Amino acid sequence: MYSSVLIIFTSCQQTPNSQTVIIRSAHSNWIEESFQTNIVNIGLEKLGYTIEKPKKIGYPAIYISLANGDLDYSVVYYQPGSNHLFENAGGEEKLEGVGILTPDGIQGYQIDKKTADKYKITNIQKLKDSEIAKLFDSDGDGKANLVGCNPGWSCELIINHQLQVYELQDTVEHNLGEYTILLTDAITRYQQGKPIIYFAYNPHWISSVLKLGKDVVWLEVPFTSFPESMKNMSEKDTSLYGKNFGFPVLQQRIVANKKFLESNPVAKRWFELVKISIADMNAESLRIKEGEDTLEDIMRHAQEWVKNHQQEYDSWLETARKATN
Repeated sequence: MYSSVLIIFTSCQQTPNSQTVIIRSAHSNWIEESFQTNIVNIGLEKLGYTIEKPKKIGYPAIYISLANGDLDYSVVYYQPGSNHLFENAGGEEKLEGVGILTPDGIQGYQIDKKTADKYKITNIQKLKDSEIAKLFDSDGDGKANLVGCNPGWSCELIINHQLQVYELQDTVEHNLGEYTILLTDAITRYQQGKPIIYFAYNPHWISSVLKLGKDVVWLEVPFTSFPESMKNMSEKDTSLYGKNFGFPVLQQRIVANKKFLESNPVAKRWFELVKISIADMNAESLRIKEGEDTLEDIMRHAQEWVKNHQQEYDSWLETARKATN
């Protein structure tokens, strides 16, 4: 079923010996990963590989399956966030991170640009000032209401820790709950002309709704600080473009079984070349949020993406075809 959805190519477009190889992949239930996987698999099929329908399983199971040779690759290597999964599954002896699929995924605190400009707010520590914090009060208790994330997400622990070490617990309240619902409420408040502050990460549809530099801005943090379990993070891990965002800057890579890569240099070279921008991922996330979320929709989106990037995509294919054992 899956292979038939992809475009069928003639044997002259196939890479010698690759057409006999079946490639097995998987992603989590974060549907955006299906979009990325489709983009990778469309290219692999153009290179002559046979593609098995991707599985949808949890992150730990993906890594264990890759290490055991039950899967060949996945798009779910988020560095540094996935480093522990990589190491727990056998590390570099069994796995390898390849390429940079989506670069510079920023996490951190965003506020509306109008309020930031008016009160010269560039750092979250500015909210130690109770008068500034009150600007973001949405429930009348005098504290800023910081839209957080789902309970149990790692960002919950980081935000709670940072509010304490930045001495903001008396002026800022961390609102936890269903992230999408909380963001929808923040958007409504913004549309009413009221100040907002929220935890944000890229890629995510929120960045296609509230645009950076026009609607919102990032806040810096006074210094890098994490809970005890994340003490190995440094300022280098949380900084980009000369700004310290307080959360790890994520590079999304492909992770693959090491023996598979050694046996399939064309696939490895392909993995090294494919790139999907944050802007494209934000746009895809918004399409999914707005209801285009079936497997057929996601495949169509991937095929459209390939068409819209055809020249670059074809150049990647041409380079990959030249890879040999």
